Amino acid sequence: MEQFEQLKSGELKELVLTKEQFLEAREQLVKRADFKHFIGKAHPGGKVTYRWSEDPRT
Repeated sequence: MEQFEQLKSGELKELVLTKEQFLEAREQLVKRADFKHFIGKAHPGGKVTYRWSEDPRT
């Protein structure tokens, strides 16, 4: 997903996905070597917001 590259570069501050988009995006995200830098937060209604963090989560 190009949007993950845009998050990493700072072009996007956050990426909001619908529940319909989430599973496909997550499949792509976990294949990335830097996937632990992407922080996701679930919201009511199934939306998920991703942000880039310079520090990977543990």
